Amino acid sequence: MMRKRFLFSLASVLLLSTLLLAGCNSGKSTEGSGKVTLTFGTSQSGIPRTGIMQTMAKEYEQETGVKIDFQVVPDAQWRDLIKVKLASGEAPDIFNVDVDPLSMPANVRPEENAIDLTNEEFTGRMSEEILPTVSHNDKVYGVSFAPTKIWYVYYNKRIFQELGIEPPTSYAEFKAISQKIKDKDIIPFYQAPASGWYQVLPLFETGPNYEQTTAGTYEKLNNNEMKVADMTQLKTVIEQLNEFADLGYFGKDFLSNTVEAGIEAFGQEKAAMLLRVPGTEKEVSEAYPAMKDNMGFFVMPWGDNQTIGVNPGGSAAMFGNKNSKHPEEVLKFFRWITEHDHLQRVFDEGEGNLTICWPEIEPKLTQDYIDYEKNHEKGTVMQAAVKYIDPQWMDIGKDLSGMFAGAMTPDQILQNIDKRRAEQAKVLKDEKWQ
Repeated sequence: MMRKRFLFSLASVLLLSTLLLAGCNSGKSTEGSGKVTLTFGTSQSGIPRTGIMQTMAKEYEQETGVKIDFQVVPDAQWRDLIKVKLASGEAPDIFNVDVDPLSMPANVRPEENAIDLTNEEFTGRMSEEILPTVSHNDKVYGVSFAPTKIWYVYYNKRIFQELGIEPPTSYAEFKAISQKIKDKDIIPFYQAPASGWYQVLPLFETGPNYEQTTAGTYEKLNNNEMKVADMTQLKTVIEQLNEFADLGYFGKDFLSNTVEAGIEAFGQEKAAMLLRVPGTEKEVSEAYPAMKDNMGFFVMPWGDNQTIGVNPGGSAAMFGNKNSKHPEEVLKFFRWITEHDHLQRVFDEGEGNLTICWPEIEPKLTQDYIDYEKNHEKGTVMQAAVKYIDPQWMDIGKDLSGMFAGAMTPDQILQNIDKRRAEQAKVLKDEKWQ
């Protein structure tokens, strides 16, 4: 096990080094021909997998002569890579970073690294809900298309109907239906540890359940009056994830699964459930027409949760590199991509999101979602309300993968979260940790 972990760590270092070298080489704008090239760095999940951003960038190049060179990096490496690039002054002209009001300032350090967009016309058209996630000290630095994000468990209606099972409302029911699905040689729940972040979602998307059960949890965590390790409900969720792995409900060899492959596994009915966001039906049914009208959804039942977790930001936002040689060209691209018709195209030709953080674009929420939200309580997810959670998201993902492999315990994972929170607070000189 130690040898495997060493080799994995070595491979990660080599990959990061390769990406850094690639980034250093491609991070420079090409000017030999007099033509401006803007580099655009992003994780795989930072832009739509439909390729609409790249398509529109080519149209922008034909219109203006300015080329947008996309540097798409695997999710598991991007957060570390962009931090190094920002620190070394080698960041792309435009870069995507996952944002929320608590961690964006630390992750981006906008006053040092991002172009101030406060006075741009388009910032006034973004929704009031998204602005705090891309702003710092009363200045706007980012551009986002992200909807208010909710993660549901999507399920195959046909499989559920054939097995005579219903969407669960508790962990016990979730476990029982998963066993019935597994007995039919179908993977009950698609898990994707190889992407680094997906397996972390149940821990913190169910945060409103912790807050409802023990009011004031978020405030106590932010005031350093309690430890994450004291959260028995969170420990229960981690233990339940581990139990799913042990019982084979994530399938065999699931540690190498990626988020991108989840649509295929679900669409081909190899897996009966997976975590996704509203609009998944469009992406799945377009790739697998037999799945049309065959998908339902329910709230994550880990920890007996029945509350919808809402993240007001939670997805990538674009930032212009303050140290770019072409700041005006960056601004011109932002102005172009946020024109009404272009926003509509990003929305229509993206991955099927049903909302977007631009009120001028009409949402596409179906009655199913509207009714479901009316019938369930909602609350803010933990990573958007508690400090020093989101910045260590990928580290928690590694710890969970270690647990799935038998190398860590739930208690050790919780202790690591507290340790990293304290380290981040110390770096930021948080008075609550003094």
